[in-house]
Amino acid sequence: MVQFYSPNRRTVNRHIITVTADNLDAQGQGVARHQGKTIFVAGLLPGEQAQVQLTEEKRQFAKAKLVKRLSDSPYRVNPRCPHFGVCGGCQQQHVAPDLQRESKANVLEHLIRRETGVTVSAKPVILGPEYGYRRRARLGLHYQVKQHQIKQRQLVMGFRQNQSNELVAIKECPVLRPELEQLLQPLSQCLNNLKAVKRLGHVELVLADNGPLMLLRHLDPLKWEDKEKLCTFSVQHNVAVYLAADETSLESLNEPPEPWYQVGGLKLVFSPRDFIQVNDQVNQQMVAQAIEWLDLQPNDNVLDLFCGMGNFTLPIGQIVQSVVGVEGVATLVANGQYNARLNNLDNISFCHENLEADIRHQPWAKLGFNKVLLDPARAGATIVMSHIVKLAPEKVVYVSCNPTTLARDSKILLEAGYHIISVRMLDMFPHTSHLESMVLFSR
Repeated sequence: MVQFYSPNRRTVNRHIITVTADNLDAQGQGVARHQGKTIFVAGLLPGEQAQVQLTEEKRQFAKAKLVKRLSDSPYRVNPRCPHFGVCGGCQQQHVAPDLQRESKANVLEHLIRRETGVTVSAKPVILGPEYGYRRRARLGLHYQVKQHQIKQRQLVMGFRQNQSNELVAIKECPVLRPELEQLLQPLSQCLNNLKAVKRLGHVELVLADNGPLMLLRHLDPLKWEDKEKLCTFSVQHNVAVYLAADETSLESLNEPPEPWYQVGGLKLVFSPRDFIQVNDQVNQQMVAQAIEWLDLQPNDNVLDLFCGMGNFTLPIGQIVQSVVGVEGVATLVANGQYNARLNNLDNISFCHENLEADIRHQPWAKLGFNKVLLDPARAGATIVMSHIVKLAPEKVVYVSCNPTTLARDSKILLEAGYHIISVRMLDMFPHTSHLESMVLFSR
């Protein structure tokens, strides 16, 4: 067999080396140095020495797997979840929460400084409980058949393994709100008893302020026997059950009340399919911080971009003269309008527009605003940033789930004469690599 030389091919040296970590990266990997090269080692904490083996090698950095830890950091703790290390949901339960937050805040500060040249502090961190915080979760469903073990056929319900499509059967999940965690085992048993067990897609658990709900995605129409079993589960465990035959349909069992949650003293009704912030306690503080930073006054006209169903829009509307929310998902816009009426807020307008398209002819873009809030998805808000500059608002609050695009978009405001006044890291997802933040800009 003929082999051709590739100048980009690098042979990974597989021998064991000894390193000491001096930092954590945003994913919670230990960062060590060896012969002038940065080495990333999953599971290694700052100050810990270990024997590692390289698994991937680039010109300036390498990745390695932990072979043997030679010392323990005082920040190393025992993970509470029995699935830790297999389930891909939480990567940092072995790290003390204080170190998790400090490392993420440091990463955020570093990215902003590197991209903008501005030195900032992302502390104090906005935080809540480290466990029992997650009020929404989607669990995969897979009917598993083991060869020559007919009795072992079962529906596996759980989260995906790290960097794999394989499911981990989840029996406990301590980051879930207790009201949802206690449903895991009885729900798995109920689904395994359905006739349609082989043709189920996924299940979502959500904790509304008026109780838990479950959304089951099924691939074939459910027979009445299965619906009866789900109705029994609903009554026994006081769970509102919804069925979804496809990505748009929604059928409720037992006619449950509309789910809702509170923020800023307001009641927000939502659909089981709607996005709501996973961490309620951090969300409450985040909204309050945004309102404080914007220094809202009765004569303000506020623009809320990527507004969802009004998580910020509605609380802001209690204070100002007018607020316009712009969102690309029609159902979220409809719910925002419904909630504005529900809370007797007639100074709020919601616009259904694609903020990733040409915005110049969108109706909201012709209006004037003196304060702006935006909460974009991971891709950031490149297209709308130039229009925000044209609006010349006094203050801008940018809420971000991706520090890289936040730093990139910040440069546009800074080049237009704005200054970064405050930065906060949001510990929205403890024990994970997700890094949420918010920044206040002022002219």
